Amino acid sequence: MPSTNTAETVEPRELRTHPIALVPAVLVCGAAVLLFGFMVPIAGYATLAVGLLAAWLCDRSGRTERLLADLALIAVGQVIISTVSLKADLSNEGMVRFAVVLGLAVLVPYVISRFVYREHVIRFPWRTGRRWNRTQWLYLIFVTLAGWLILPFYFISSGVYENWPTVTEPDTIARLFVGVAAVGTWDELFFICTVFVLLRRHFPAWQANLLQSIVFVSFLWELGYQSWGPLLTIPFALIQGYTFKLTKSLGYVFTVHMLFDAVVFAVIVYAHTGWPAIFLLAP
Repeated sequence: MPSTNTAETVEPRELRTHPIALVPAVLVCGAAVLLFGFMVPIAGYATLAVGLLAAWLCDRSGRTERLLADLALIAVGQVIISTVSLKADLSNEGMVRFAVVLGLAVLVPYVISRFVYREHVIRFPWRTGRRWNRTQWLYLIFVTLAGWLILPFYFISSGVYENWPTVTEPDTIARLFVGVAAVGTWDELFFICTVFVLLRRHFPAWQANLLQSIVFVSFLWELGYQSWGPLLTIPFALIQGYTFKLTKSLGYVFTVHMLFDAVVFAVIVYAHTGWPAIFLLAP
């Protein structure tokens, strides 16, 4: 998938829009709660269908432009993801299944946008041509420290670490590391570079960010971040979207996510093995 090194090309073209566009957008993004949160696919697919119908009516009325086209890409991605269980599976078959399905959830909307719609809205801007400033470097340190302090208490006290397979042997620990890093990378490709960017064509940044966070957090819930996890994942999803808006850099939000996920990986391993004993507030 192509990338770009310039910040200017990340900004989506503004389209004619209207406040009524929020109705279909909320339905399409809200379907993720049914698909991944409550895991009731029929209700989720029905909500997607109603949302896309509402988007078509908005476009047909002339109040919005290409709302159906963009929401359809988000819906397609959600449908593809919903075809597999998101429960962590470190077997060969499970990892291949995850790679194929999640890969298609990014690739199919990109291909449709690029080669069917003949647009170049979905981009993956690893670099912006600008050096990270002091605030950005300090934020990376803050994220790492915050994860180190908060995540052990969350995972262990809530018991959600048991949503991941028991990892005690070197090969399963290595598989967990690969899986956590791969899913974290995919999160940014889909939720930020696809869902958020498509929504930004039709809504102010804060509305687009709230909408993408619904899909993001619902996915993370089924993945295993349950119990009181949304108190962490909702702010994380919103901050990642806002950070991308400010930096226009996939490389930077990817780095933030990888640092956070490095702590997640270490905590899950610690919860199962007692190693590495580096956490100050671990129960």
